[in-house]
Amino acid sequence: MDSLTQIVLGAAVGEAVLGKKIGNKAILWGAIAGTIPDLDVLNKLFYDSVTSNELHRGFSHSIVFSLIFAPILGWLVFKLYKGKKATWQGWTKLFFWSLFTHPLLDMHTSWGTQLLWPLEYKFSYNNIFVIDPLYTLPFLAFLIFAMVQKRGTVKRARLNMMGIFVSSAYMLLTIVFKGITYSVFKESLVRQKIDYVAIETKPTPMNSILWTANVETNDSFLIGYYSLFDSDKNIEWRSFQKNHDLLGAYQNDPMIARLVKLSHNWYTIEKREGKMYFNDLRFGLMGISPEEQRFVFAYELTVKDGVLHAEETEKNTAEAKKILATLYNRILGNK
Repeated sequence: MDSLTQIVLGAAVGEAVLGKKIGNKAILWGAIAGTIPDLDVLNKLFYDSVTSNELHRGFSHSIVFSLIFAPILGWLVFKLYKGKKATWQGWTKLFFWSLFTHPLLDMHTSWGTQLLWPLEYKFSYNNIFVIDPLYTLPFLAFLIFAMVQKRGTVKRARLNMMGIFVSSAYMLLTIVFKGITYSVFKESLVRQKIDYVAIETKPTPMNSILWTANVETNDSFLIGYYSLFDSDKNIEWRSFQKNHDLLGAYQNDPMIARLVKLSHNWYTIEKREGKMYFNDLRFGLMGISPEEQRFVFAYELTVKDGVLHAEETEKNTAEAKKILATLYNRILGNK
């Protein structure tokens, strides 16, 4: 999830663990701990884009990381306050739960979270977008209301727990929505007599009403959209040829193997303006208009001295307002 959401979650967890003893300091340190796992984005300063993406949500998002660093951070803060605010055990508990809830939340998004590092498997439930105001804003409001209450009061504790409860209830609701929309997508494929190999569904940006499905067939991928407000459940599918053969002699190249693993096999190869691209389909298209051809994650493939290289393409945000307007209109349904 985005940084603000992780700050709010970490702060709320900190308040739940130590707020009764140390008040807003628990919120402060919980918020700090909630952001720490995402410091792995600094890998981009030291590694190429493929490697940094491979490392993202790895060790720093694991149980091992939380177990190692919770007592270390707890001890440092315990010494900072000279043991006057809480015990080392209390600080350790605060840091563990604030660190550990971060990857637990990230598991619900599309990227994948290596919770059981060093095992390579990444959990990804695909039931919430990385930025969802309906999850974050009510949670934030309850946290702010709790912060202004007197430390240790029942009202403060209840407001904080209400934020955790409401956000968790919304998360469960997105899972229900995923189940409903998944059924609609599958039924549409059956009605249209489309044979497919696999299907993956997820919400579109900043909402849980409009969902998208990636569908793999033998030679192509299909992408479709369905809003819970749609009156017509017959999905219009857009087809994108796999074009894996365009890789030619590089089909078995180690770099391609890494990209295939990173994309979980949801990828197409594209030639455009004399250049070749590896498109990662897991995160969909840049926009939902019928003319959109660009994918959120794509890598330009180049050969230098006989070695294949891949570099993530820059995301053009110049049309963000137009894209969001189109998205909002589609959320309202296809009436």
